[in-house]
Amino acid sequence: MSGHSKWHSIKHQKAKEDKKRRKLFSRLVKEITVSARIGGGNPDMNPRLRLSIEKANDANMPKNNIDRAIKRGTGELPGVSYEEFMYEGYGPGGVAVMVAITTDNKNRSASDTRRIFKDHGGNLGENGCVNWMFKSKGIITISKDQVSEDELMEKIIKLEAEDLESDDDKLFQVVTSPENFTKVNNGLREEIPVEDSEITMIPNTYIKLSGKDAEKMIDLMEELHESEDVSNVYANFDIDE
Repeated sequence: MSGHSKWHSIKHQKAKEDKKRRKLFSRLVKEITVSARIGGGNPDMNPRLRLSIEKANDANMPKNNIDRAIKRGTGELPGVSYEEFMYEGYGPGGVAVMVAITTDNKNRSASDTRRIFKDHGGNLGENGCVNWMFKSKGIITISKDQVSEDELMEKIIKLEAEDLESDDDKLFQVVTSPENFTKVNNGLREEIPVEDSEITMIPNTYIKLSGKDAEKMIDLMEELHESEDVSNVYANFDIDE
């Protein structure tokens, strides 16, 4: 199973557990705040903010929390100023890893991320060392309990999505270009419950891992996702089911 699809499935299961924890809310508040700061507080005019609000609603975040995060982003309320940037590096077996960071303390983020890579047999690299190995794509995840493959395929053709993937017995993944992501995401949500949706980085090629390297890679991904400042992680590993 591909690294993206494998980790996406693992992350999907972990997300259900994370919904019970404050950490998910903290991550969502950061994303809403940054989205509002960059594109304004009107979700109808700011696709990134609209997607952030959808994720917050899916996680059952109280509306007051969402409204406050938007107002902090637009400057209507005082609050922490967050920076966004990307770390690049290598995991076990030479796997390419990109780590999206949203933080109010860049020094803390650098130190924590470097330590996590080192603890799991990897290392941080220079900017640009691995990003050429990835392409940006929209991924919309739908449970197979909600729709048949034929019905979903018919819908995504009309919405001009790029592809439909199915790497396990539970989830479909609709693939779109970043430019068409909002149209496809909104169109599907009008008719089918969506489990998750995001614009992510898909590897151009994959590195096959097994044994200890595979275990270390999963541990690296899990600890990075647990980090306070990490908003997402992308990697080009491939492991057996």
